[in-house]
Amino acid sequence: MLQRLAAALDTTTDYIMKGAEDDAVATQLTDIELLKQFKQVELMNAEDKNLIKTLIDAFLTKRQVQQLAQ
Repeated sequence: MLQRLAAALDTTTDYIMKGAEDDAVATQLTDIELLKQFKQVELMNAEDKNLIKTLIDAFLTKRQVQQLAQ
């Protein structure tokens, strides 16, 4: 029941019970929409996860090259 409540509230069972989110995630990701997307990616198979990682790497590399060119 607690897990279903946490899923409905888009939070963790720890947060419901203790009032604190996973410290590692909470301190690093403040964009809730992005956090939700990463949670969805975690549910994907390994091949899809690798594709997402490759796309992110490509985008970040592109941004770094653009910044160097300025």
